[in-house]
Amino acid sequence: MGSNSSRIGDLPKNEYLKKLSGTESISENDPFWNQLLSFSFPAPTSSTELKLLEEATISVCRSLVENNPRTGNLGALIKVFLSRTKELKLSAECQNHIFIWQTHNALFIICCLLKVFICQMSEEELQLHFTYEEKSGNYSSDSEDLLEELLCCLMQLITDIPLLDITYEISVEAISTMVVFLSCQLFHKEVLRQSISHKYLMRGPCLPYTSKLVKTLLYNFIRQEKPPPPGAHVFPQQSDGGGLLYGLASGVANSSPFPSSIPHAFQINFNSLYTALCEQQTSDQATLLLYTLLHQNSNIRTYMLARTDMENLVLPILEILYHVEERNSHHVYMALIILLILTEDDGFNRSIHEVILKNITWYSERVLTEISLGSLLILVVIRTIQYNMTRTRDKYLHTNCLAALANMSAQFRSLHQYAAQRIISLFSLLSKKHNKVLEQATQSLRGSLSSNDVPLPDYAQDLNVIEEVIRMMLEIINSCLTNSLHHNPNLVYALLYKRDLFEQFRTHPSFQDIMQNIDLVITFFSSRLLQAGAELSVERVLEIIKQGIVALPKDRLKKFPELKFKYVEEEQPEEFFIPYVWSLVYNSAVGLYWNPQDIQLFTMDSD
Repeated sequence: MGSNSSRIGDLPKNEYLKKLSGTESISENDPFWNQLLSFSFPAPTSSTELKLLEEATISVCRSLVENNPRTGNLGALIKVFLSRTKELKLSAECQNHIFIWQTHNALFIICCLLKVFICQMSEEELQLHFTYEEKSGNYSSDSEDLLEELLCCLMQLITDIPLLDITYEISVEAISTMVVFLSCQLFHKEVLRQSISHKYLMRGPCLPYTSKLVKTLLYNFIRQEKPPPPGAHVFPQQSDGGGLLYGLASGVANSSPFPSSIPHAFQINFNSLYTALCEQQTSDQATLLLYTLLHQNSNIRTYMLARTDMENLVLPILEILYHVEERNSHHVYMALIILLILTEDDGFNRSIHEVILKNITWYSERVLTEISLGSLLILVVIRTIQYNMTRTRDKYLHTNCLAALANMSAQFRSLHQYAAQRIISLFSLLSKKHNKVLEQATQSLRGSLSSNDVPLPDYAQDLNVIEEVIRMMLEIINSCLTNSLHHNPNLVYALLYKRDLFEQFRTHPSFQDIMQNIDLVITFFSSRLLQAGAELSVERVLEIIKQGIVALPKDRLKKFPELKFKYVEEEQPEEFFIPYVWSLVYNSAVGLYWNPQDIQLFTMDSD
């Protein structure tokens, strides 16, 4: 690089890079470093430019990989960088542009080289490159661990250097290098449960910074700082695109690699965090961060559930589920699990029916001029179930949707007529599917008996799954009838309108017990409507239902255990979350490029 470098295309022939990667050892006190770090070509800002940078420097990197075990030049470069960072805070206060510019350039080179080293070698080999002793020319396990010192320094940079126009790019570069430091996971199919980076982060001199780092990244997410305006950069001849990784600070916080640090290790402004989360839910990263905070931090969960404006958080989550066709499955899972966690709280289940919404423009099936947040939540969850039944047929998705509805069912209040209708319509769809599978199973059995073959087991399995879902829907309806019948005349109306649906399940051994209450309600209100005569208007029917609710003998309704479901992570959640987090980093880190052919953790065409 050096003062003469102004274009990426010049890098393969650059004399300073050739010397860095060559066979000559360079002392950390050599004037060479000032010359190497005085480059000013515009930093790459797109994946295309980053790919060109990697291709332009591949010969230099290969040469360094080969020669560094004897020269220790990578370690010398890191020591130069480490020595400069000790004065970085003072340089920012003194507006020392040149010092910060060169320190940033050092970190930029380290990041590029570190990415190549991590991709091409094992962690053990990588560690050897950082334990070279210049005096003896050998490797020593007792020598200072530069990798650990570099990681600690990066954490200090991110947490301690104030985020100003003059320090913006070096702060973002530090986050970029931090991500690269952790990226060894990308090059392994299996989840790494023990790695050098984790060892450093969870013990030793880096440990005190772990909690502080998470706090800083959360603040970055809250503040959503924009890049400095043109002319405010510290780098000569900088393009309008600015430096690397603008916006990645929030992205790393969103996919936080340190969840164990989140629970109770620091204080943060919950109101600002809540506002930022509400505004950012269109991104996978923000939804994943919200899930992590709700699941792992009881203080944040309690705070959010106590908010009187929960619609600001819930509506974006519902919109994610509503546009399920446009979202990847992981984003949908996270949104749904967030709803499940929220519905574990009875206060939430009550309060959402008290929030009245006007004109939900993104809900296109029907014009909703006025509806409660609770009824809208029911509509969206039911729509997700119906979509899943016809498209993905994911049992996990079904289970979580039904669990959320079940948690809410005892607290259903003043259900919108359309929400009540959709509950019964879903049951109708399940009933038809049940009859179809039952018919197919019967035909399959007859065919196998006539040909002396063993019956196909698929239909029996499908029948069991459908009957489980039907049972759950009956329990949800029953829970509402036994706990909040007087609040939901629209549900009774929908039930009576489709009463014939329930006939076939009245004597079915799997549903007979739960059908007792539903059958009692249908019989009771059907009798009252019959007494009122024919040709009744909708308004008159609802009036009769409201009068009948008061007269219904509640003691005749059989009591069932309260429906309560709690979200519990799988036994090995990292098998799901680690590939998901790294796929987000890979796809959203605008200032980092990895060759897709090198990625082993996930397939490149996965969502």
